Amino acid sequence: MKVSISWLKNYVPIEMDVFDLAEALTMAGLEVESVQDRFGYLDTVRVARIEAIQPHPNAERLKIVRIDTGSGRASVVCGAPNVQTDMRVPWAMPGTELPDGSAIGKSVIRGKTSEGMLCSEAELGLGFDRSGILSLDPTLAPGASLAQALSLSDAVIEIDLTPNRPDCLSVLGIAREIAAIEHCRVNYPDSSLVDEGNSIAAMTSVRIESPDHCPRYAARLVTGVTVAPSPFWLQDRLLSVGLRPINNIVDITNFVLMETGQPLHAFDFDRLDENRIVVRTARPGETFVTLDNSERVLDQDMLMICDGTKPVAVAGVMGGLNSEIEDDTRQVLIESAYFNPRSIRKTSKKLGLSTDASYRFERGIDPEGVIAAANRAARLMVEIGGGRMVDGIIDEYPNRQGRAVIELGSAHTNRLLGTDLKRDQIAALLRSVEFEVAPGNAQDALTVTAPSFRVDVSRPEDLMEEVARLHGYDKIETTFPTIPAEGTFTVPALRLRNRIKQFMAGCGFTEAITYSFISRHFADRLRLRADDPRRRAVVILNPLNEDQAVMRTSLLPGMLATLAHNLSQGSRHLKLFEIGKVFIANQPSELPLEIETLIALWSGPRTPADWGKKETPCDFYDIKGVAEALQQALKVDGLRYTASAAENCRYTRAGYSADITAGNKIIGSIGEIHPQVLTNFDLKAPAYFFEIRLDELAEMIPDRIEARPLPRFPAVPRDITMIVDEALEAQGLLDAVMEMEEPLVESLHLFDVFSGSPIPDGKKSVSFRLVYRSAARTLSDDEVNALHKNIGAGLIKRFSADLPA
Repeated sequence: MKVSISWLKNYVPIEMDVFDLAEALTMAGLEVESVQDRFGYLDTVRVARIEAIQPHPNAERLKIVRIDTGSGRASVVCGAPNVQTDMRVPWAMPGTELPDGSAIGKSVIRGKTSEGMLCSEAELGLGFDRSGILSLDPTLAPGASLAQALSLSDAVIEIDLTPNRPDCLSVLGIAREIAAIEHCRVNYPDSSLVDEGNSIAAMTSVRIESPDHCPRYAARLVTGVTVAPSPFWLQDRLLSVGLRPINNIVDITNFVLMETGQPLHAFDFDRLDENRIVVRTARPGETFVTLDNSERVLDQDMLMICDGTKPVAVAGVMGGLNSEIEDDTRQVLIESAYFNPRSIRKTSKKLGLSTDASYRFERGIDPEGVIAAANRAARLMVEIGGGRMVDGIIDEYPNRQGRAVIELGSAHTNRLLGTDLKRDQIAALLRSVEFEVAPGNAQDALTVTAPSFRVDVSRPEDLMEEVARLHGYDKIETTFPTIPAEGTFTVPALRLRNRIKQFMAGCGFTEAITYSFISRHFADRLRLRADDPRRRAVVILNPLNEDQAVMRTSLLPGMLATLAHNLSQGSRHLKLFEIGKVFIANQPSELPLEIETLIALWSGPRTPADWGKKETPCDFYDIKGVAEALQQALKVDGLRYTASAAENCRYTRAGYSADITAGNKIIGSIGEIHPQVLTNFDLKAPAYFFEIRLDELAEMIPDRIEARPLPRFPAVPRDITMIVDEALEAQGLLDAVMEMEEPLVESLHLFDVFSGSPIPDGKKSVSFRLVYRSAARTLSDDEVNALHKNIGAGLIKRFSADLPA
């Protein structure tokens, strides 16, 4: 938002230096990005005295003018008819850049050297007169800066506003903030009108068919206008904030827009079919040509301003060619409305069309400022355009917007802000920016009514922010929290997260942090079933791009994308992990289910190659070993790895994947990424992963760890080999042994699996070792042999196994 100090001074007295004002505005929450003098280009324009004038030998209408520059002499070729000897004139030195963009240099004109240029007021941007050189006060000394000689200085401040402060997208909005800083009042422009009747109702009408999109629409009518260039003061105001003057009618709407923050639109009343306005949404397949001469295809939820038969404007965004103000316009219908910010934001984004009007509408304007802005524009059109006001105003307001009424406690405010302000001080601060304040129900409370232009204020915390910035952030003392001497405990979830991070780093894995937003096509790329809960993704209403359109339901897509990026950079040995939340959508009225998850991904060689060993690629058992080691580090019992059914192996390779289960509940998965999924993510190297729910895992971690003494008596190992069905999981055999609950069985583990000749087809040989030990005595061989034989017999019977020949 740009605004000039001279414009601001029309509404509020400014006593501060402009740089002090910029600092004060920044400290009040309106960050000033730059301060520039809009007449800074006049620094290289000097006062010169004409010493002599000679005819140009090669051009009848040109003259060679000899000037005194104050520091020497110069010769300038000039064609102005009013140059006279001893005249004081503005001389643009070589290197000057004029407001129209032309650069002045030393040139040769018809064979004669011209050092710079003598300028008219129009060329200097100081008026409209182009008929001759600007004549200056004859008492001015040659060599003086023109800006100083004419006392021309007008600082323009540019403010970077946050989206929650649409009230400051106007000169009056900035003036209100300055008034609070300077402890004075804003002098609002007079927009009152005396209407002798309501004859406008006999000439036109407004019908709102979509009140949710357009809560308020007002219109005024001015007849007998003459479209012409605007007076210099109006053009100068617009130029000071970077707007290009067009004609007096359009310039007035832009002037009021910048002054009040209320966008307006001027229609040529005679070009409106049936001389009336209909506010409705677009019809299916409807098209419209906007003022930029582009045909727009409209959606059914886009709000349109129409006459009796056709659209004439995209509401809140841009008008149409079919009703624009032209040189022969004589009657003007002024539109001043309040549109639903969400509707305008969607329309502007879909059309790819952003204007000064849409920028303000989509952030929220003052619904109660609609009439004042319409009246202000109508008065100016009468004064500048020579028109006649039609009595009355149309004000359709079917969906009234209320003001926020908030109860604010001073004690609570001071506690949160770290201040010690009295209730009256808080009230005074809020009143300085036009909040209505009255005593509240409690002794220390205030009842605050937000002004209609503060659409961002709806709760006590918003008022506290106002108090803090108006009081001054620099005046709030720095305090430190009380730190107790006794130790504190971290949150259990944080402790678990840190333990896992330390363990994974110890295993050589690097932590990755991926976006919570992923592509809406992730489920198809992962080949998820149609009924998979992970297809219930939360859709982002305003995604940054197509690759961040939904919230992730799995950490795997982000990790695969990270893997692809690293592989494309030449990294082959990759061991990555991430701890983060996934989001499963619930009913539309409910928040999504958030699940904290751990994922690990391994691709490339098991270890880098060196002179002592060859490079060996990692496999399923490497990643499974990491998962089992993590389980042991967390002292978790009861996790099982069960081969996934072939029909469930959507993003994993069948036969190389497993479900991680706790009891009858699946809490994770592990395996090799399916080749088709690798292709979908542009991966050419095999990858292995495990993903596990940390909320389920946390419930299995023991609260305390009990130590026991080292065994005093020797262990007795025994091996057993059985021939079982090839489809039987070895884990089933191990579980069966543990279910026998033999107290002397200390541990057991699988150490060999073999299939092929001489093992029969459809069978495999499984060998595992049992370790027997007693805590009270030394076991005898006979005792161990008998127990070992019973265990073997039980397994043979349960699994229809055979012993090797």
